Amino acid sequence: MALIPAFEIGLWNAWIFMLLDVLTFPLFIRIATGRAPEVEGKSQVAAMSRTERIFLYSSKAIYIPAFIYSIFLPLKLGTVWFYIGLPITLVGFIGGVIVILNWAASPRGEPVTNGLYRYSRHPMYVTAFVFFLGLSIATASWVFLLFTILLIAASFYFAPIEEQSCLEKYGDAYREYMTRTPKYIGIPKSGGK
Repeated sequence: MALIPAFEIGLWNAWIFMLLDVLTFPLFIRIATGRAPEVEGKSQVAAMSRTERIFLYSSKAIYIPAFIYSIFLPLKLGTVWFYIGLPITLVGFIGGVIVILNWAASPRGEPVTNGLYRYSRHPMYVTAFVFFLGLSIATASWVFLLFTILLIAASFYFAPIEEQSCLEKYGDAYREYMTRTPKYIGIPKSGGK
């Protein structure tokens, strides 16, 4: 990793992977909005307080500077960095798509507990971390690694807020899910589906 970050616009830059990842976000929003229960006749987002909406949208804000930087960030093609980082990036991306599909396959009005949600209460954060880490390695960029660290820090801040919201919505069903499922990653305790 070079001390001075690379700034080169090119076809084989990190933007290729970031664009794929960013393009899955509208699909997730569509699925999540369709699943969300209404609160007093409003969508779940519309029923949130201004502060809750700021938290919701700011949790995704790391993607904006990361995407802009990725336009100028060349992949280290033909190097060990690229060959190690590429599979990690793909695992993170594919895992993220699987998480979206898990949301789509879950019954409406119940907590999402199927698929990757059996192994993590926050697989979206885990897969995003793996994706960003893989791109950090594939580009050998300490700046992108910094984005990865910021993403991890944000997840430690936002995960408890999301869990509190789920406890309020789903009550004992979510509380029981919390007791058997690791927060970030692990093997579920017995009694899981």
